[in-house]
Amino acid sequence: MKHTLIPLLLSTLLLAGCTSRHATEPRNVILIIGDGMGVPQVYASIVTQQADNSAFLRFPVTGFSRTYSLNRYRTDSSAGGTALTTGHKVENYHVNWAPDSARYRTLFDDAVASGRTTGFVVTSSVVDATPASTYGHVPYRKMYDTLSLQLAQCSHSVMIGGGRKYFRPANRRDGTAPLDTLASRGYTISFDLDSTLAFSGSRLVSLLYEGDPLTAPARGDLLRRCTQKAISLLDRNPQGFALMIEGSQIDWACHNMDSAYLRAELSDFELMLHAVLDYAERDGHTLVVLTADHETGGLTLPEGDIASGSNDLHFLGGDHTGCMVPVFAFGPGAEAFTGIQQNTDIPTRIRHLMHWNETD
Repeated sequence: MKHTLIPLLLSTLLLAGCTSRHATEPRNVILIIGDGMGVPQVYASIVTQQADNSAFLRFPVTGFSRTYSLNRYRTDSSAGGTALTTGHKVENYHVNWAPDSARYRTLFDDAVASGRTTGFVVTSSVVDATPASTYGHVPYRKMYDTLSLQLAQCSHSVMIGGGRKYFRPANRRDGTAPLDTLASRGYTISFDLDSTLAFSGSRLVSLLYEGDPLTAPARGDLLRRCTQKAISLLDRNPQGFALMIEGSQIDWACHNMDSAYLRAELSDFELMLHAVLDYAERDGHTLVVLTADHETGGLTLPEGDIASGSNDLHFLGGDHTGCMVPVFAFGPGAEAFTGIQQNTDIPTRIRHLMHWNETD
């Protein structure tokens, strides 16, 4: 009996220590998604960082997420993103779109309704599946003309990523100009990093690349710097904020089965994680939840060296897998995210902690 009580007691003390540093309810929530990032990708990053320098090791609470979609064992990013932002499983390729064509409400809708400001920062196009799951509603994830119009009408205050071409009338079948809609709604539109980082207003759309952003390290320290900028802008609201951040190209590196590409994206992701956790630690009112929409590549780590921080990365293929993915949490309410959970449980628990009532 004593042996069974000791681990339980230690776990209780650990969680008590986590919550004692953050004794208040969360005012802000930051949802971070490592697209395609399973346990092997995380451990590869931990080993690479060496000497316990990995940001993943700063999270006091961990768990797992089951990622299957409504109709497939292997989810895609649109169904995975929808599960994480709405609390509903949908069919692959659907974005916040129910089987009866109803539109699911997102965490970010709830945040705005509660008086908070919202936004996202991604290393993909702003109309890619994961960012689209924060604002869009379509039955097919590649309906980019529709998604860009929905983005132009959405309630986010800060949106940063690539994809300028989807907003230009000459590239659109409908000939519309979503940028004009954004400008008429008071958004400043930025096409470069310098003007993005210099922005001091309240509504910003940064389309930093014509298509997708460059790979790491060619794009520089964009993810960390834009994340810090988004937080600084959203944090002005005394009611709080909700922010989604995606390391989009972790997935692309694994689809390409490119070890060097993956290492670079994970290192870039680590820099962003440290910046977010530094902010959350200072603030004391921010819940950070980190997970993935799915694992990509069937990554294995057959050999490595801890002392030198090296890994042998082997991919089983270039597609998504059905593996569970890790969940990490930090800040007030973090203990709610331990254990094995459905991906749909994550937004449900965030809503509970933030006192948001979901309505479909």
